[in-house]
Amino acid sequence: MSEQGWREFLAAEGTQDWVVLHGGATAAFRSGSLIESASLAKVAADVLGTSCEGVLLTIAEKRLTIRLSRDVWQLEPDQIEVARAISAAMRQQGAVPDRAVVQEVQVAIAAKAEMIDVGFWRAVLGYQPMAEDNAVDPLGHGSTVWMQEIDPAKSLRHAMHIDVSVAREHVQARLSAAVAAGGKVVDESHAPSHWTLSDRAGNRVCICAWPDGINQKPIE
Repeated sequence: MSEQGWREFLAAEGTQDWVVLHGGATAAFRSGSLIESASLAKVAADVLGTSCEGVLLTIAEKRLTIRLSRDVWQLEPDQIEVARAISAAMRQQGAVPDRAVVQEVQVAIAAKAEMIDVGFWRAVLGYQPMAEDNAVDPLGHGSTVWMQEIDPAKSLRHAMHIDVSVAREHVQARLSAAVAAGGKVVDESHAPSHWTLSDRAGNRVCICAWPDGINQKPIE
């Protein structure tokens, strides 16, 4: 696993429909009905052919969501052509891409190295490993659980927090909505990669433009 795959994907032309989240490249296409979404899924599956390992298709009433992998580190350069082909096929069907709805919610569980217990979380949730430090829902419905190793010298104040990964052009709107709803920005030292917010009780959440915002390529 390396950064090459997702960095090349971000830099590539013709992938503007796709948002690169913690779980890899994801695109959502609007449809008129559940039946249309199912029809679009068939079109996408035909494009994918045998190149479907790790792919997740989610059919909703007025949307088809296509995820090319379950982890950003599994995004390979050859998936660029796959993404382009799927986008072209969706456009031929009249489906409209919708980057605004694409997001991923991840639960980050912080622990010192000797206390990381990913096996427990996989067992209790019925999740499967995707990488050494995480657990994923085999159905693709639930949030990924990621084990965040912290500095041994750091006090463990917040054992869990939520990561919300969205398209780079929608980060500011999400931040504004969260603050308007009573949230507070408690750390912006990592911006524009991510901002840390809290609710009134001190529970924390990171709104992330990483890795989608790495190259800051324009959206046409």
